[in-house]
Amino acid sequence: MSRVEDVGDAEKRRQSKLEEALEIKSLRRIISAYLNYPDASEEDVRRYEGSFRKLPPAHKALLSHYPLKIQRLRRCISTNSYFIFHMLQAFEPPLDMSQDIDMDENLDPGHGQGHATKDNNACLCESTSRTEIYSSANDGQDRGKHCIDTCRSSVPVCVNEEADVEGHHQLSTWSQSPCSVHTKETDKHGGNSTVDSNGNGSSWQQEWLDPSFQLNVPLVDVDKVRCIIRNIVRDWAEEGQKERDQCYKPILEELNALFPNRSKESPPACLVPGAGLGRLALEISCLGFISQGNEFSYYMMICSSFILNHSQIAGEWTIYPWIHSNCNSLSDSDQLRPVSIPDIHPASAGITEGFSMCGGDFVEVYSDPSQIGAWDAVVTCFFIDTAHNIVEYIEIISKILREGGVWINLGPLLYHFADMYGQEDDMSIELSLEDVKRVALHYGFEFEKESTIETTYTTNPRSMMQNHYFAAFWVMRKKSASPPQQVP
Repeated sequence: MSRVEDVGDAEKRRQSKLEEALEIKSLRRIISAYLNYPDASEEDVRRYEGSFRKLPPAHKALLSHYPLKIQRLRRCISTNSYFIFHMLQAFEPPLDMSQDIDMDENLDPGHGQGHATKDNNACLCESTSRTEIYSSANDGQDRGKHCIDTCRSSVPVCVNEEADVEGHHQLSTWSQSPCSVHTKETDKHGGNSTVDSNGNGSSWQQEWLDPSFQLNVPLVDVDKVRCIIRNIVRDWAEEGQKERDQCYKPILEELNALFPNRSKESPPACLVPGAGLGRLALEISCLGFISQGNEFSYYMMICSSFILNHSQIAGEWTIYPWIHSNCNSLSDSDQLRPVSIPDIHPASAGITEGFSMCGGDFVEVYSDPSQIGAWDAVVTCFFIDTAHNIVEYIEIISKILREGGVWINLGPLLYHFADMYGQEDDMSIELSLEDVKRVALHYGFEFEKESTIETTYTTNPRSMMQNHYFAAFWVMRKKSASPPQQVP
């Protein structure tokens, strides 16, 4: 081997080692955000108590019930923490989380800052769709080559998690196999434990959850965890049914009508980018499609994997999703009301063989040549405005659809990177709806249906404030092969 080849191999190994270290660091930060949820929430409660103590006695007398509310808040936080800790115990990282990640920051100056950039926008509760399920690496047409073990209705859904964890890195492709259903009874390996509001205890099962690996993370990271808790309601609680009817039902009705004679032997294949916590992709699978969700945010993937793979019965868990906002509450009981999840048992929902989730950046994963013409349908729900370059999204959707394939979209244009001030390397192309449609025509799409649908996103249905979107809804079909038209 020549000297040049030796140097080249060494450089590749060095770069690979650096990237893995950055991946571990990023994933530790996300896990730490989940682990910091109880302490950050307790800080909020102590702030409420401090404000109450500053009241004059006469005012305190009018609010004699307030200390009891504080006690209830702490019990709610404990219950949410109990769910989070069990979710983390069930998570199987794709990397050795216990390894030393000390590294020379000068090895790659481009990675010295800004690792949280993309995921800062990955969990905007009023602006993104969150749905996910993951499939095997090869299913005949090599769909989702970055994805995980095939899911069947009789077995848990396994997740392959390749994700741009915190902005500039993608985790290595991995498979979680075989799946094992997690129970609330955990091995007693000593160390840390958590107790729910009913006094039920559990101890850490994963070595990488040791406090020595926990990082101090900014509160904005913990806010993403709170956002995930609200997203769970949208996808996996009875209280989210209204939003699911607003957003998912029109999509499901169109798919059902557009593919009336679906074959069980060779079902049509549907891709759901921005799949979030997986409900839409699951519902599409239950219609008789090969359904693959694609999700970018590790915050979402950790949670969706737990619900899809480890739920044993409907209503197995209780969460309190509305406790972190004291604004616009009709009553304390509304704010502190419990929500049972999941509303259905995912593994018993009747999913089609091949139901799957693929973790990773949509552009990175589906630009692969193996994806060209691989899909009969692409469904985007609260997704296309997550792009740095929405034109690129539309171009890829056109490429991966077969001729005659359909693109169904529902959502606003609340561009996630529009407010990324001071980060010169990031771009954000923010088109009007009119321009989006012109670009779609350029890439060979024809409109078959178009309307506006009023909807909310992760909204507390009992809040005095309700944010409503007038979301664009369309069905487009990819025309037969012809050179792209020039945009006038």
